Amino acid sequence: MDINSIVSTEKRVRTYFANAKIADTLAARLVWENPHYPAYYLPREDVRADALLPSSHVGQPDARGVPRFFDVRVGDRVAAHAARQYVDSPVAELRGLVRIDWNAMDSWFEEEEEVFVHPHDPFKRIDILAASRRVVVSIGGVVLAETRRPTLLFETGLPTRFYFSKTDVRMDLLRPIEKRTGCAYKGFARYWVYEVDGKVIEQDVAWSYPHPLAESAKIAGMIGFYNETLDIDVDGVRLAKPVTEFSR
Repeated sequence: MDINSIVSTEKRVRTYFANAKIADTLAARLVWENPHYPAYYLPREDVRADALLPSSHVGQPDARGVPRFFDVRVGDRVAAHAARQYVDSPVAELRGLVRIDWNAMDSWFEEEEEVFVHPHDPFKRIDILAASRRVVVSIGGVVLAETRRPTLLFETGLPTRFYFSKTDVRMDLLRPIEKRTGCAYKGFARYWVYEVDGKVIEQDVAWSYPHPLAESAKIAGMIGFYNETLDIDVDGVRLAKPVTEFSR
């Protein structure tokens, strides 16, 4: 594991477990343990000491050093080995910090705003703009969606996503599936597959955010399609299929 970057943030960061505040700090660090999004590391003195109990869990050493694990306990609720500290880390800045597993906690806040999925990346931006381009999405010559009123979502590090009103989509060709994912900036998405005569032709061709976060309200209920696997024509020009983490 490479530590790609460590950045200070002036945001007040809090996390809660079992209705108790586990940490409250103005000195959090954002640590990029992977290239896609950061994790929060919190000063040990800003983490509730009586909620951290030494764990017998043994972790493997990596670029951060050898982890010392803790259970997070409040009353009868326990999040096993949900916190770790790299006391002897070769990265000096990490030594006095505690990393608490995001999903093990009940909630996280940046200032007074609850944050979902992972911390916000200060180097990532989303812009959502109404457009008047003619956009056609197809697969194997079959048109799945066509519009002259798309909504375009520009997200740092990803190709432009084209969102359609459901009235401009062949919803009869799409079957909803149980898959759900979360995005820290857009909210929680549901998915569809492309199905013909009861046979799935392509997995995860489309998605939607029925109840997006406030900053992405413009795409509420709209349908997006994967540039990576589908044919998308914009004003008569076929877009190249980008290679991203969503390519198959």
